[in-house]
Amino acid sequence: MFLPLSFRLNMAAAVIKKFFIASMFMWIAPLAILYGFNHNLLPGSTNLSPHAMTLVSGFVAVISVNIVIAFYIYMAMKEPVDKHEPDPKFLADAKASVSQPTGKAPTSSESIKKRE
Repeated sequence: MFLPLSFRLNMAAAVIKKFFIASMFMWIAPLAILYGFNHNLLPGSTNLSPHAMTLVSGFVAVISVNIVIAFYIYMAMKEPVDKHEPDPKFLADAKASVSQPTGKAPTSSESIKKRE
């Protein structure tokens, strides 16, 4: 089954778009979390010591990146998979070229004599 070129290009564009969006979230989410913790925008962050706030904000930022990656993997797994079938003429030509004799191959006794 061969897909038209325009359909394959649209699929490629959709994949690139998803990759770009996931990449943007991988930058935006941790920076927004760090900004929120440092400017006391998140509830409960005012009760933390500076050391604890640094640890918690870093941990939550790393977790956010892993969540984005997991979501991107999930979306990639949902992509349609079209099994590629090779061209039948190409397969026939390849099988014919493999089965064609190329000449007289030396027998095992002849190759032993040549080595001696």
